[in-house]
Amino acid sequence: MAVPKRKTSKARRDKRRSAVWKLSAPALSRCSHCGELVPPHKVCKNCGYYKGVEVLAKKDA
Repeated sequence: MAVPKRKTSKARRDKRRSAVWKLSAPALSRCSHCGELVPPHKVCKNCGYYKGVEVLAKKDA
């Protein structure tokens, strides 16, 4: 069975552990109709448009 020859320092240990948990920011693009930030390939929740075509009709409140 393998046994470590030297103690792993706290800095080395923490560097290894921190690299795994980094999260990337979600990809967002601008809506072509209203300019709202939306995830790509999704209908805009603000105006209901997708690729310049109205997909969801917004009812007036």
